[in-house]
Amino acid sequence: MPTQTVCPECGGSGWKIIERADLSGAERCDCVAGERARRLEENAAIPPLYRNASFDTFVLPTDNPIGQRELDDAKRTVKTFAREFPTKPLGILLMGDPGTGKTHLAVAALRFIMSKGFEGLFFDYQNLLDRIRAGYNQASGSADREAYRFALDAEVLLLDDLGAHRVTDWVEDTVTSIITYRCNNKKALIATTNLPDPEAGSVMTGRSLALDKPEYKTSLAERIGPRARSRLFEMCKVVRMRGVDDYRLRRHF
Repeated sequence: MPTQTVCPECGGSGWKIIERADLSGAERCDCVAGERARRLEENAAIPPLYRNASFDTFVLPTDNPIGQRELDDAKRTVKTFAREFPTKPLGILLMGDPGTGKTHLAVAALRFIMSKGFEGLFFDYQNLLDRIRAGYNQASGSADREAYRFALDAEVLLLDDLGAHRVTDWVEDTVTSIITYRCNNKKALIATTNLPDPEAGSVMTGRSLALDKPEYKTSLAERIGPRARSRLFEMCKVVRMRGVDDYRLRRHF
């Protein structure tokens, strides 16, 4: 059984005596903030793969000057958002192709914000929808029944891989309600998406190698609905991550 270490500053009380001139008083010990940060991380549901993700461990490409500059700009923008939180904007949206490091930077921002004492919660988009749907079943666990409320009320919500789900009216209504509620109640949102958006400067056409003809890419608005997309862009600063190869091939934690 591990031995619990007692803080030498406060003796485990959480308060320490401060002497200033002829006055003395008590103030919160630094260990309280550290313990709170540890609990926040434990409760944030960050996947093990990203549990140690930080700005310091975000690796920039050395063989691609353009990609290096693009990623460095993205990193500095996300880091500024985390440092200045909870000032405006209410959220940040990372957009880019798969493997460009969006989730790493998003988790780095979430962990930085939690280190300041704010509560955070990580949800994979598709998993969140699956849990909300499962919550309608009376036999489901309490966590599934409460997933929708968690997504609404979390002080800071990280929604990863936004739009990675087939479009149905139920999905569109659910996502719209979550984003609208968070926007209206000034609750922060960190989101990532692989989907393009023409108004964010995305290229909407590609070329099918199999059919050797142009193909139109599915947009973010087509996946989550125009209302959710509008609110998302209203509350979030958009960060484009482009000009890089698959980040997962060179990632180190």
